[in-house]
Amino acid sequence: MTYTSLALSVTDHVALVELDRPEKMNAMNRVFWQEMVDVFAEIGERTDVRCVVISGRGRHFTSGLDLQDFATLFQSSSKTEPARERHRLRRTVLEMQETFNVIERCQVPVLAAIHGACIGGGVDLITACDCRYASADAFIAIQEINIGMAADVGTLQRLPHLMPQGVARELAFTGRRMPASEAMRHGLLNEVFDDQTAMMAHVMDVAQQIAARSPLAMAGVKEMLNYARDHSVSDSLNYVATWNAAMLIGDDVPTAIQAQMAKQEARFADLEAPANIVQRKGHRSGTL
Repeated sequence: MTYTSLALSVTDHVALVELDRPEKMNAMNRVFWQEMVDVFAEIGERTDVRCVVISGRGRHFTSGLDLQDFATLFQSSSKTEPARERHRLRRTVLEMQETFNVIERCQVPVLAAIHGACIGGGVDLITACDCRYASADAFIAIQEINIGMAADVGTLQRLPHLMPQGVARELAFTGRRMPASEAMRHGLLNEVFDDQTAMMAHVMDVAQQIAARSPLAMAGVKEMLNYARDHSVSDSLNYVATWNAAMLIGDDVPTAIQAQMAKQEARFADLEAPANIVQRKGHRSGTL
């Protein structure tokens, strides 16, 4: 599939998704919100992808929402009955939330590689990822408060699970820039590197390590971690018991054990593709 706001490439089981509007600081225009759903639908249909890396082309990761492209979204219309207009806006926000929900729901780990600015929607994006890495010049900012609104597509819901509540709230209240070194100190980032080149080399190495593991086990690990975040320990233990009862008896465990005993790298079969009864892409005529 061809994209205009993103670029997708797959090498050695790792999908690289690059934000590709460098001349606009990778601002998230209307096309982006659909294309991110489309690209993760494509990744979900492929059997050769075991890890995803998201990065940005140009000087910055992303400057967030393209305000010029979305200017009319925040304007009231005298031609529409007020309650219906607000109902439409609520549905639009829920649609836009799906753009980052697909990252969290992706069955393989998703790593964010951040350089330069990561503003507004960029924070929504990276908080939906499994791991976050940054170059020393990177900074994050919950920009929404600076333009008179509450962030509404994931930051306020996910960030408090990734750093101390008080720090997350301060960022949301003030809209200030948090440099990579501070974000690292508070646990938002896995690691900070001197420059983008060093960061990308490390992130791709981590992605290759992930891709070398059992994709079935990896899907289970991600599913359990996401579930445990939102449920009790008791519920989570019950779920993982049920999951492993269904998934544990197969080829991957003996394959891994035999490879370890032989001091060799294990080779695991790819997961099967879905039946494609319901497709999540091809909705470019939607309400956005």
